[in-house]
Amino acid sequence: MRFSILCLTLLFALPAFAGDALQGAVDNPARAATNRARDPYRHPLEALSFFGVKPDSVVVEINPGGAGYWMEILAPWLTEQGRYIAANPEAVSDEAKRGAAAFAAKIAGDTAFSKVETVTFGGERALVPAGTADFVLTFRNLHNWMKAGDAEPTLRSFYAALKSGGVLGIEDHRAPETTAQDPVAKSGYVRQDYAIKLIESVGFKFVASSQISANPKDTKDYSVGVWALPPTYRLKDVDRAKYQAIGESDRFTLKFVKP
Repeated sequence: MRFSILCLTLLFALPAFAGDALQGAVDNPARAATNRARDPYRHPLEALSFFGVKPDSVVVEINPGGAGYWMEILAPWLTEQGRYIAANPEAVSDEAKRGAAAFAAKIAGDTAFSKVETVTFGGERALVPAGTADFVLTFRNLHNWMKAGDAEPTLRSFYAALKSGGVLGIEDHRAPETTAQDPVAKSGYVRQDYAIKLIESVGFKFVASSQISANPKDTKDYSVGVWALPPTYRLKDVDRAKYQAIGESDRFTLKFVKP
């Protein structure tokens, strides 16, 4: 398949712009310890370099979450030349309200985040003026939009936000290609080929995939779906050592461009 032909491995060469500044942002000791502990699973330097983010980019991150994992890296790095825009979902559920409150407290409590911009996303709601973003980045969210039945309008809003040549970078839990795709992704897993087809259906062009967050130990057959694994541990102490040994999920990392 074309995505396997284009697939990049951990051995891909980092572009020159990644350099010391991005590495320094990743290594910043001011980042939360809980966020830094996830770096071996989330590979921030490799992911941002793979997508091609530069210090002068306009970056919209979709649903950064209360912990602000990527915001902690991107916002200080982009503050001098670029823009970081956090697109949070409308806070309707209690969980969304808690996440929004945690994120607001985080950016309010540190001058390093003083230039963080916030918008609300949902469906085809405009994120930023049309055609003004260089990057829209989203991590482990596609399955949620599939569950809610609004994946296509949400993806169209990303398309509208991006400049021609702008990049959509997306990561999610990877389902086996040998299984039928549940259209609402109850397990949290999404087939890579299904994701590519869905995203291309709204106008994006698939560019490449990366294996930076692949995890062959993830068997993807848990009674509570992907949330059995860390960091969620939905089964709490049941087989916790087993899930800890597996680590975080097997994930695809995909790069698309707006023609």
